[in-house]
Amino acid sequence: MFAAYNNPASAYGRVAVETGIAAARPVELVIMLYEGAVETLTRAAAQMRSRDTAAKNESITRAIRIIDEGLKATLDVRGGTLVATLDELYAYMIRRLLTANLKNDPAMLDEVRTLLLELKGAWDQIADRPAKAP
Repeated sequence: MFAAYNNPASAYGRVAVETGIAAARPVELVIMLYEGAVETLTRAAAQMRSRDTAAKNESITRAIRIIDEGLKATLDVRGGTLVATLDELYAYMIRRLLTANLKNDPAMLDEVRTLLLELKGAWDQIADRPAKAP
């Protein structure tokens, strides 16, 4: 019932994440999603190599959810060809992750991880731009 109090470090970590999310600009939230997906895929590849099937499945499912429910779901359909291309790329990533999970292929995980890192790099550049004056 009071599990959060049994592990103060865990509770502190959750509060820090929640505070970071609440204070983040939209571009920073997108970057956080990319970081979460990349970290999860790094963990999934290690779990795949160590033959920890249950943990691998959980990690890949988490990465798929970040891409589908986080990155893909926030696309503005009015965004034109860029948004359509990102939508197709996210769908491709999800298919590759499903196939990687079925075939136990860490190279497929690395492929998606690399794509995510490239996209994150673009968002990092956007975040580094100075804000426009109102």
